[in-house]
Amino acid sequence: MNADNAGAERLSCEAADLKANVEEASAFLKKLSNPDRLLVSCALADGERSVRELEDLLGIRQPGLSQQLAELREAGLITGRKDGKQVFYQLADPRVEIFIATMHRLFCRPRAAVKKAVEKIP
Repeated sequence: MNADNAGAERLSCEAADLKANVEEASAFLKKLSNPDRLLVSCALADGERSVRELEDLLGIRQPGLSQQLAELREAGLITGRKDGKQVFYQLADPRVEIFIATMHRLFCRPRAAVKKAVEKIP
């Protein structure tokens, strides 16, 4: 095998890995692209909460909240535990916490701080 073939083979493998990574990232972002699921994830980034706490904090009615919790749970992004009649949820995927922290820095900080941070990006 000559150097050109070895390089092309390596690029092909890298492209396949890149495509797989992009597909995984796209699926991850798709699960968090719903505003209610993003709200739930933001609330859970601060720690475990009961369904009732989430409902009161976020203003999402129980049927809709249950649907969004089920989507996040099925995606493996959160886990629930039952304590008596209450169900408590917490983040299960560390990428969610990192994603929420990044989104917070980009969208929740005062605009001047965001502008200053963006100006530092090369």
